[in-house]
Amino acid sequence: MSYCGSASEVFRSPLSKLRKTPGVGEVIARAILHPDVLREAEQTQQRCEKLGIQQLFYTDKAYPARLKALYDSPAMLYFQGSANLNAPRTIGIVGTRQATDYGRRITEELIQAVQPYQPLVISGLAYGIDIAAHRASLVNGLPTVGVMASGIDIVYPYVHKKTAQEMVLLGGLLTENRPGVKPDARLFPARNRIIAGLSDAIIIVEAATKGGALITAEYANNYHREVFAVPGHLNQTFSQGCNKLIRENKAQIYTKPEDVIEALNWDQPVSKTAPIDKTALALEFTEEESQILALFRQKPDWHIDELSWRTQIHIGKLASLLLNLEFRGMVRTLPGKKYQLN
Repeated sequence: MSYCGSASEVFRSPLSKLRKTPGVGEVIARAILHPDVLREAEQTQQRCEKLGIQQLFYTDKAYPARLKALYDSPAMLYFQGSANLNAPRTIGIVGTRQATDYGRRITEELIQAVQPYQPLVISGLAYGIDIAAHRASLVNGLPTVGVMASGIDIVYPYVHKKTAQEMVLLGGLLTENRPGVKPDARLFPARNRIIAGLSDAIIIVEAATKGGALITAEYANNYHREVFAVPGHLNQTFSQGCNKLIRENKAQIYTKPEDVIEALNWDQPVSKTAPIDKTALALEFTEEESQILALFRQKPDWHIDELSWRTQIHIGKLASLLLNLEFRGMVRTLPGKKYQLN
């Protein structure tokens, strides 16, 4: 829009001008000028209003801050539910569709253990470990969000529709696909990146050496999230993926729920966090942004690891908060993962 002058001018601009716009190119330029594009957008808008689906653009306040810092964050999300997508604490739990009793038990025990910390539990609404995580969250009164590889109006697999409806009341459904889009093989890896990006930590409960859970772990490592894998029997197919992640140092070994709780600093008392800067709050900064700014007023530059320790904010979420502060002109990035107050 900055290149063309306004949103309306984008659709009035000639193809030659759109081609030259940075980040657009031939394919997107032709899609913008397609005669049906505005009609389809209007139909999507009407469909979302009818179904009670929120459309979250990248610049919207309700858009997940954890995703904003990512290089491949979706420009638009569709959300149906009541959960806070910017919850202070989040975990993702994923695994094989062919879960064993052992895997389901580990999932249920983990969710019971983290219940006092009230995290948002994220998974993919699939068979096996995913649906076990969602259902255990509902039983324990935890908000849980299912990230979908389809439009929100097309629950896949259909047998999970009842659980999906319950999740809308305590949690929600999230996707980057507009209503009416059917699940497709190419959409599942894209779905997995959103699960990884939304989560402060990803726990792989059971997985084969290939599959969606390992793709999610790969994304989580790229996004600098904590990754845990539950070890399993050496001859069990759906433990081989977890064992491989641990062997290759791509995941920490999960032995008990406290492993996750301690890694995310959830066990730290609130009194040990940095003081809240009331001036920053008055300027409509969040409490966590205020904590960060209070530290910058004590010392003008900080390494991100030291900031994470002082604020007790997980480093993945802290990076998103710092990016928001940089957009607002409050801090700037220095070489070596350091930040400085402007």
